[in-house]
Amino acid sequence: MQDVSSLVTQAREGRPRAVARLISLVEGAAPQLREVMAALAPLTGNAYVVGLTGSPGVGKSTSTSALVTAYRRQGKRVGVLAVDPSSPFSGGALLGDRVRMSDHASDPGVYIRSMATRGHLGGLAWSAPQAIRVLDAAGCDVILVETVGVGQSEVEIASQADTSVVLLAPGMGDGIQAAKAGILEIGDVYVVNKADRDGADATARELNHMLSLGESRGPGDWRPPIVKTVAARGEGVDEVVEALEKHRAWMEEHGVLAERRLARASQEVETIAVTALRRRIGDLHGDRRLSALAERIVAGELDPYEAADSLIEGLKES
Repeated sequence: MQDVSSLVTQAREGRPRAVARLISLVEGAAPQLREVMAALAPLTGNAYVVGLTGSPGVGKSTSTSALVTAYRRQGKRVGVLAVDPSSPFSGGALLGDRVRMSDHASDPGVYIRSMATRGHLGGLAWSAPQAIRVLDAAGCDVILVETVGVGQSEVEIASQADTSVVLLAPGMGDGIQAAKAGILEIGDVYVVNKADRDGADATARELNHMLSLGESRGPGDWRPPIVKTVAARGEGVDEVVEALEKHRAWMEEHGVLAERRLARASQEVETIAVTALRRRIGDLHGDRRLSALAERIVAGELDPYEAADSLIEGLKES
């Protein structure tokens, strides 16, 4: 078993195997996970986290790859977390090969990792926040988090990224999907990809109209831009990077970036605490205390809320 401090040192030096090992410890909830997080804590907080989401087929992987190219031209180290659906057989990522990002596979300034959702329905893997910490501590300037294309549950990316990019494409009914999925509330930058297709201008106009019908914004508020791209040819990608940098500057100026990171940390703590509590409750299955409470509920002697309070008290005492 490799020493955690040694792994962290190697990750800081940009060694991909060390980064891969740390993320594997995170995904597997290894016994060293607490030690890993403690070692990484002082090294994080420098990376700019960008989430990319959208319906299947809009070109998220191609757009992510194009953004990697653009950021590498600026000399920035880039981490990519590509969160994929889980295989029902192995639990691993179905799209783990990430063929569209193979151009960056040999670039030492780029780290790409596919993560499986493992049944988590929010569009992200449960361990994504900790994996982001690993890439941040490893010296990535920008971390791109590409989510599963599953529709309405994609909104979770907004709580994990500094800036959320919503991708749409013409001819895919994305206007209706946008309203249905609630992505009009989470997008900081909107990208109409495959803009060389018929209907791209109409999609952009419809999106602009729907955004104008949303909540009213004051003079100093951020107004999400709409950028048209052909990611497969790299067209419009520099404009997306420019929009991202403008949003980052606006957030820093108005204190929004700090607020989002505080909210992210709070949610992370809450998730860890709830997960630990669920594990403790799960350990009670078959325990006489839980069975006794269930019998009293069935007999009408106790309501479920009283039973839950009693269970919580019992957990505190134990």
